[in-house]
Amino acid sequence: MNERKVGDKVKKNKINKIILIIMSICIILPILNLIIWCFTERWAWPDLLPQTYSLRAINEIFSRKDEMCKLFMSSIILSFIVAILSVIIGLMTARAFVFYDFKLKKQLYFLTLLPFLIPSTVFAMGIHVIFIKWGLSNSILGVIIVHLIYSLPYATRLLMDGTIAVGNKLEEQAKVLGATSLQAFTKTTLPILSPVILSSLSMSYIVSFSQYFLTLLIGGGKVKTFAIVMFPYLSGGDRNMASTYSLVFLGITIIIFSIFQVAVSKINKNISSDFYGV
Repeated sequence: MNERKVGDKVKKNKINKIILIIMSICIILPILNLIIWCFTERWAWPDLLPQTYSLRAINEIFSRKDEMCKLFMSSIILSFIVAILSVIIGLMTARAFVFYDFKLKKQLYFLTLLPFLIPSTVFAMGIHVIFIKWGLSNSILGVIIVHLIYSLPYATRLLMDGTIAVGNKLEEQAKVLGATSLQAFTKTTLPILSPVILSSLSMSYIVSFSQYFLTLLIGGGKVKTFAIVMFPYLSGGDRNMASTYSLVFLGITIIIFSIFQVAVSKINKNISSDFYGV
């Protein structure tokens, strides 16, 4: 019986390794293709190797390094603001839906899912008219609001799942021991929810950072982000420039996610040390 269990475990491990290898290949091959195209001007079928190599895209990015740095910083700050607001509002919304009963609860929950259901072009054209009347068109505030509307459902959905899994029993126990509502939340629930918060923060950041049409329409061309500059190369068929910008996009995203991970780890460590006194 034990030998059979060991054999099943070995087979399961082999299957998991095969799946992991396949997934790794699916991720690595496209990245390698992007790296090759960064140095390639022409690569036509059926040639196995590029016919013409070029540093045009890399030289152009470095020649505009001051402009690109400003563009990176503005895009990162805008997306980070949207991500923070999405997590704060999403966390409050998730706790309200999970722990409280109120009128029109199901209807309001359905409203949070509307950005999933409505195509971005339809939504952008409709809200653009409203933003023009409110004076929010062609402004950073308008872009932040429209990004927030689209990223908030992702954060809310993730945080709802995490809140349901954690529950509020630990908070109630902390209150019985004399903690305030804020202390009970920050000392018990918040550290446990930190992985979910990181996931929702990352998802909201990606949604905002990669938005093109909403930013172009609501920003009116005055609000420039990295996606606004990158998308014309993607749609224009300039693979050399598009691949270089895509790698830069990937690099920025990995750096931001690493910062998120380090920050959350330090916050959890500080909260745990304060709570346990170690």
